[in-house]
Amino acid sequence: MLSLANVDSFYGRSHVLHGVSMDAPTGEIVAVMGRNGVGKTTLLKTIMGLTDAATGAIRLDDAELEKRPTFERARAGIAYVPQGREIIPDFTVEENILMGGYARAGGPKIPEIALKLFPYLAENMSRSGGLLSGGQQQQLAIARALAAEPKVLLLDEPTEGIQPNIVEQIEETIRILNRDLGLTIVLVEQNVEFARAAAHRFVIIEKGRVIASGPVADLSDELIHRHMAV
Repeated sequence: MLSLANVDSFYGRSHVLHGVSMDAPTGEIVAVMGRNGVGKTTLLKTIMGLTDAATGAIRLDDAELEKRPTFERARAGIAYVPQGREIIPDFTVEENILMGGYARAGGPKIPEIALKLFPYLAENMSRSGGLLSGGQQQQLAIARALAAEPKVLLLDEPTEGIQPNIVEQIEETIRILNRDLGLTIVLVEQNVEFARAAAHRFVIIEKGRVIASGPVADLSDELIHRHMAV
């Protein structure tokens, strides 16, 4: 289980997360929801150790992570697909995927599951990452994360700005990774329909605080209207 207890997080003097506590049980999908700018991305970055400072407890199974650098959190089993994907445009598809594998104890390699999930990548390993479409780059970012052989996958709005046919593929990929590989997934998601269909649990954040959480069956229309409607 990935768990956070009373976590505060900062960018410089800006206090973004306030006393955040949440659990992502092993083998489950947790949808993190809320309006833009409430701290969802900061939550994922805090789990990875990518903010300026953080306090509180972050644990993965028996490992205490809150004082560890980012590379040690990755080696402990957490992989991160950031908003905007952040692939390296001048690297080939193969080189981008292998970059993710340096978090593995055994060194980088191309994960077979990524080639099965994303046939386009398998057929274009020598193509530059910068020449891929937005949807293809998202597939590449997920493949790069899988190269680390993680226990937990953090996904920050993986379908944002992607053409509809690729959105369906990404959503199905998330289901497969959870169902068939047993990956624990923390998913920042604005698509309520998909969150209800795929997630086991939800967390709603407002002004850097968790204001609602529980099994996805409790994600009511009233909660959505109150905390996500613009």
